[in-house]
Order: sequence, then C-alpha cells, then structure tokens
Amino acid sequence: MIVFRTPISMSTPHTYISTGPFLPSKSPLSTIFSTYFTKGIQVQRGKLLSWPEPPLEWIGRKRGVYCMSYSPNGCYIVAGSGDKAIRIWDAETGDAVGKPLEGHTDWVWSVAYSPDGRHIISGSSDKTIRIWNAETGSAVGKPLEGHTDWVWSVAYSPDGQHIISGSSDKTIRIWKVETGSVVGESLEGHTRGVFSVAYSPDGRHIISGSYDSTIRIWNAETGSAVGKPLEGHTGAVFSVAYSPDGRQIISGSYDSTIRIWNAETGSAVGKPLEGHNRGVHSVAYSPNGRHIISGSYDNTIRIWNAETGSAVGKPLEGHNRGVHAVAYSPNGRHIISGSSDDTIRIWNAEIDSTVGKPLEGHTRPVASVAYSPDAQHIIPGSSDRAFRLWDSFPQIPSQFTSYIEAERPDQEGWVTDPGGGLLYWVPHDCRVGLHSPALLTIPLTSPVRSVSLQFDKFAFGNSWTQICNTARP
Repeated sequence: MIVFRTPISMSTPHTYISTGPFLPSKSPLSTIFSTYFTKGIQVQRGKLLSWPEPPLEWIGRKRGVYCMSYSPNGCYIVAGSGDKAIRIWDAETGDAVGKPLEGHTDWVWSVAYSPDGRHIISGSSDKTIRIWNAETGSAVGKPLEGHTDWVWSVAYSPDGQHIISGSSDKTIRIWKVETGSVVGESLEGHTRGVFSVAYSPDGRHIISGSYDSTIRIWNAETGSAVGKPLEGHTGAVFSVAYSPDGRQIISGSYDSTIRIWNAETGSAVGKPLEGHNRGVHSVAYSPNGRHIISGSYDNTIRIWNAETGSAVGKPLEGHNRGVHAVAYSPNGRHIISGSSDDTIRIWNAEIDSTVGKPLEGHTRPVASVAYSPDAQHIIPGSSDRAFRLWDSFPQIPSQFTSYIEAERPDQEGWVTDPGGGLLYWVPHDCRVGLHSPALLTIPLTSPVRSVSLQFDKFAFGNSWTQICNTARP
C-alpha cells in the first residue's frame, strides 16, 4: 500500500476515494472495495491485473548507501556507496541509468551534481575526488589527488567553476573544475579531521566544521583564513550551514548544542541553543531563514527561532534511536528526518506534528534525507543497501466542494476543485496516459498505458461517505 501513502496520509476519506479504484483486479483488497464501495470512481480502461515489481525500492549495491543527490532538474539521482561505485537512477521510474561509475578504490562518502547538472563529483576513502560526465558516466580527467586521508565532504561553488573538499587529513582543498588542478595551497588550520564544508550563497567564502570543535571561515578566492576560528563548542562539529541570506552560520556539535555565528565578524550570536541532551548531528535553516531545525542522538528533532534562539514548541518525538539527518521541504511547510531506527519521518513544521506513519522499509540506519528540487519526493540514504524514493506530503486542504471532470491531475497527482479542495488522487503510473472516456484512447502500439475513468456514480466532495454500500450483504 506504499503506492497510496500520499492520499492515505493526507486525508482519511481518500483511503476509500483514491485507493480502491486503482487497486489491481487480482488484489484481495480490490474485491472488498468493489463490493462495499459501489459509488466510487470506476476505471473503465487501463486497470492493472496484478502489482508490478515494487518500483519504490531500488537495489543494486553490495554495501551501504552513504550519500546521494538530485540533479538540478530533478530527473536523476546519484548515490555513492560502500561498494566503491556511484550509480545514477531515473528519479521517476527508479531504473538504473547506464552502468555504475567505477574508479574509486574505497568507500564513497560524498556526491554532488554541478549547478548545470552536466557533471558529478565524488569524494572517497581512497583519498581522491573524481569528476564524472553525468550523461555518459565516463570519468572526466584523472582523479583529483592531494589529500592524504579520507575525503568526507565535497561541494561545488555556486558558479560551478570550483570544487571544495574536506578531509581527515585536517585540510580543505579548492580545485579548478576545468583543469582539475589545485587552486593555491591547501587550507590549513584545523587540528583534526574536517567533516563538513560549504560555500556561502555568494560564493565568496567557505566554512568548515571539524572534529577539533571549531568552525573556520575562509576566503574562497585567496584561501586565507578570515578572522580567528569560531570557538565555543566543546565537542566535534558535525554540521555547518549558512543562512539563506549568508549573514549567519549555524553549527551542530557533539556537545549537544547548536550555535549561531555572525558570518562577517565570527562572533557568537546570543547563547548556545540548548535543549538536546546528546550530540547534534544535523542542522539546517528554513528556506525563509526564520527557523533552525536540529537532529540529535537523543532521538528528537527541535525547531528554533533563528532570531531569538528560543525553542519553538516541544521536541518532535517519534524516532526511537538517534536522528542523523534533518531537512526542510523547499516550501518550508514540512520537515523530514532520518534515523538509526531505520525510518524516515515527515513532520508538519507549522504545527509541530507528525504527518502520517513512519516511512518504513529500510533495515539499517537512515543516514541522510533530502527533498527533490520539485518537493514531490524524498530520498533517504541507508546502510541497508537499498535505495528508496518516497512521495512527499503537501499541506492538507480542509474540505471538498465541487467537482470538475475535465480537470487534469497536478504534478502531485491531485485533482482539485477551484478552491483547492481535494477531489481525488491518481497514481503516478496512471497520469501520463489518463484521458476522458469521451476522447480517443491512446494507440495500442503506444508504450504509454491508456487509462480512462468514469464518474457516473462517483459520490464526491461532502457526499463522499455515500460511496459505501450500506445495503451490502
């Protein structure tokens, strides 16, 4: 039933309105729905006989999935693994695109697309960074060599002309994409491994978080340190990020706190954000910069007011093991979290409540989570060797009003009334070939499945409860 998670999670009525019609004919549930729910939507053409192979679980790895990234256009996903390979997947179908990108000789810890989507970079335990042609999968030039220990983090500059990398060798390096050559000397100053690196939104600065408990700011052009190290944490700094306007920096640490820093002066802004009772592994700003979220080994997620540093509401509780990763949806309405309890959870950021049930299926800890650029899907990273794609959940409209038969499903599969009320939902595999019964069907030679719906008996809107046959035997 994971195919119907979106309508079921968003609205109880759609468990009946939007699930029953699209169940395969041979599904035991289909018999129940056709018997007891006689005033629902009817699939006149294109109904499946049985379920195809599950499309939401993508297998193809021999070791854990440690990192992943969407292409800028949202069409592809790249993932790096402990089996030393990088794989590209079609984000819509889950099909592997081409052969694995092979060349690294040890685990791949970080992958990222270039801003234009034409290239992929990867950082590995083999101490190298590699650049790949995203279309052909072929290596571009030779490996970027220079680090003397594991490469934990890689990132493109906003203009796509440079790459930065953070390593266990305590250094950050800047590379020129066009030539693969190092730009200047390595950025030295940290006394222990560098876990996280990021560019400022304007590309002028670089920040780094280290096991030495400090954050450093660097001039991206000269490689020189900007000011003194940002000191205050008493444990390793696992995560650093710029605010959307580039004026502040946040950091999450093993000392159980989050700190906010003035990106220009390096001074602490207010007191540490305290509330977690174990290490903070992940931090992120909301898209509008007003809030901060944090995920901790204490099994909770917290939301903070970015201006005052005060906690917003109660901790988000539900995970039963440490939270490794947190992220905001692009519209800022939802939060996703990945945990050692092998699940991903989705939360309503506005009312601090969970949305639906946990996304279950992984058999090992979920180490990372991210939204697709269009906010329609969520991709988690887990060491269970599987790669899954989940539907994300938009805000829940409050009521149904009128019905418009000619309306096409939106990008999330919903057909709505003029006021935005949810009328019914169409599964992804039915949307492309969906047409009115009155129109010509798709040619039989077409690879697209022709699907037509009938609404003669459909009890929609406020009358949805009438879809149930109360006179059933």
